[in-house]
Amino acid sequence: MKKRKALAMLMALTMTASSLAACGKTIEEPAPAAPTEAAGTESGSAETSEAPTQTTEAVEADTLTFEEGTVLRMATGYNSAKTGLFFDAETAGEGVTLADGNTYHTDDLKPTWVEVQNRLGMKFENKYQGNSAAKEFEYWKEQLDQVDMISGTASLLTDYGENGSIVNLADHLDKMPNFNAYLQANPIVRLSITGNVDTGAIYFSPYFDGVDDIEKMPLMRTDWVVKLLDGEGEFTAEASNKLNAAVYEPYMPTSGSVTVEVVKKDGSAAEKIQKNYDAAGNIVQKMNDALASGSVDGVEAVNMLRTYIDTAYAGYYGTQRSDLFVGQNAAWDADELVALLRCVVANPQTLNGTDGKASTLTKKSKDKDGNEVVTEVSVPSIVGIFTREDANNQRRADMKRLAGVLFGARGLESRQDYLYVGNDGQLHDARQEAATYEALNRMHQLVEEGLVSDAFVKSQDVNTKQYLENDMGFFLYDYNQTQTVYNEDGKTLDTAAGEKFMAVMVPVARWDDGEGEKIMRFTESWRSVKTDGWGISVAGAGNDENKLNAALKLIDYAYSKEGMILMSYGPDAFINTNPDGSYINFNFNGQEWPEIADATRAELWDKASGNYTNYARQYLGSTLSFAKSQSFEYQCTTTVGREGAGYISTAIALGTIVHPELDIASNQWYTSVPTVLPTTKADTDLINGLTDLTQSFSDAKGDDQKNVLTDIIVNGFTADGFKSVDEAVETVKTKWNGAAYLQTKETQWEELQDFYAEQ
Repeated sequence: MKKRKALAMLMALTMTASSLAACGKTIEEPAPAAPTEAAGTESGSAETSEAPTQTTEAVEADTLTFEEGTVLRMATGYNSAKTGLFFDAETAGEGVTLADGNTYHTDDLKPTWVEVQNRLGMKFENKYQGNSAAKEFEYWKEQLDQVDMISGTASLLTDYGENGSIVNLADHLDKMPNFNAYLQANPIVRLSITGNVDTGAIYFSPYFDGVDDIEKMPLMRTDWVVKLLDGEGEFTAEASNKLNAAVYEPYMPTSGSVTVEVVKKDGSAAEKIQKNYDAAGNIVQKMNDALASGSVDGVEAVNMLRTYIDTAYAGYYGTQRSDLFVGQNAAWDADELVALLRCVVANPQTLNGTDGKASTLTKKSKDKDGNEVVTEVSVPSIVGIFTREDANNQRRADMKRLAGVLFGARGLESRQDYLYVGNDGQLHDARQEAATYEALNRMHQLVEEGLVSDAFVKSQDVNTKQYLENDMGFFLYDYNQTQTVYNEDGKTLDTAAGEKFMAVMVPVARWDDGEGEKIMRFTESWRSVKTDGWGISVAGAGNDENKLNAALKLIDYAYSKEGMILMSYGPDAFINTNPDGSYINFNFNGQEWPEIADATRAELWDKASGNYTNYARQYLGSTLSFAKSQSFEYQCTTTVGREGAGYISTAIALGTIVHPELDIASNQWYTSVPTVLPTTKADTDLINGLTDLTQSFSDAKGDDQKNVLTDIIVNGFTADGFKSVDEAVETVKTKWNGAAYLQTKETQWEELQDFYAEQ
């Protein structure tokens, strides 16, 4: 107990001393910071000012000397042949000319890595097989003498580090001043990458797709909400459809009142408002009662929702009722969302001019042999909730993450497996918690009502772009920047006509933090260290001083300010500069970061349809590992994307959105679980042997991947052993050995806390 108290004090003091900038408020994916960037991609203000370059020179690591031209064999990349250090044939084609004026061909180094060679004096040889981190390591693990640096998952790199196959970076921190300073300033990072609590070993350089920032968020066709809810008098329409039979039951109270803290409409401060259920009733219950008495059409449903908003909030939203969902002062909860979804799917005549009958979507793609494949999918003319790719297990997993944020279930967006720290300071596994299955069952009720994409239910190949360009998709839970690109210049949406797909506020839900249930906004989608990284092979570079020093120098340089800019932006040719060559900067999260060049911005849209990460990884070779600043991505976010993100950013800054903390909180329920916990070989062998557990809850891409939680959303409690909440919990805990898994993880967590306290 004394050690835990000491740890909490040490973490608090260290985090305070390190300041926001050092704590990753500069190094993130979608990020917010005080004043916060808005969810999913952005940050603070973007006031442009000319200023001297802010690229602080990397501290010289004089002991890391190596011969000019030392070759590093790199089995490193992101997830595919397109996202490696070298151009693949598909991306390069007959030769691709970029904004730096250079033409690149197949097997050429990408601009970022050409610049690394120029700045540091090393050379790179391509050994990357184009796999995910796990598969890449599996390919090389028996031939590590053939590579010097290798991609891998934290667990694989740590396992092989413990058996002497991967270099222990902790042994070299005294020669890596930039990397060492970063770890000292960010203790939660040090906790997440510690591979052995006895030695303090570190076997990989961490990768950040953003840190200490919100990650995913709800997005809506906000113009549809305005059409249905705003204005004087009653909603009228020449035609609408009947609501489906009610299945979903109220989640929020049906009587009494609750207080909710919101941001004022002008964003200047927070204020408290009430949901008065005694006056208005619960909107879901009112709709359910009406449906039990007879049919309800879309027009009637909209007017019921309008009346409810006026009464429950005592006129707070006036005639701009849409603000309940899409405004800076939004206060919506799951029940109100369900009522809105019912209104949306029943009013296609008003929203997209169709009659509600199914439409056929056609998609052309190529199979693994390069042959064209045409897929046709029948989709309702209005789709309530969908995922980015309804047939992709990796993206389908966002539906269970949404269940967690809607219905107050922890662990469904954990930084590690399904773990979270409880009020008791111990680890909990969402797969062994009744609240998880109750939330999933509520999502299944939405499926039964037809409020969730039919393509999701059937795992058919339909994506965000198709939903939006065909004017049929309403609600998504995903990243802001990559999904709001469809607003740009009418490429998918007709923004000139007012169509808008935008991030909206995190929902209000009932959260039990161990100190009693609270009605609040809480998001577990909070950025920290990712589970992949790059390690140094002992059999390769580790036994060659030249190669080892070059590899260590690369990692250390990547954590200098200059290195962070290069690894995020690419070379200076892609950055906006003054006549003297210094950067033109803008304020991002309270620090100066460079503006991208106009040619870079144009190229981003031409080559990657506005998707920053695809452009950076496929063409520039940046953001493949190490510390990624969101300052580039922020500049690439559409105006609409920045609007919604800005609302969320302000809410986080004002404390109306609560999130896990990257330190040991006084109530540890608010502590972010480390991305990785230190494991022994026995731990690894035990967990790898729990095949029922590990193979049943995969979030990975692939037709052979399965996630029981997603299956429950689709099918309800129908699978053997999952016929009820209690049976689901018991099956995971005992039959699938979840209890043994959790005990192993809890031991690791306690050892990690003790280790850090002793430092």
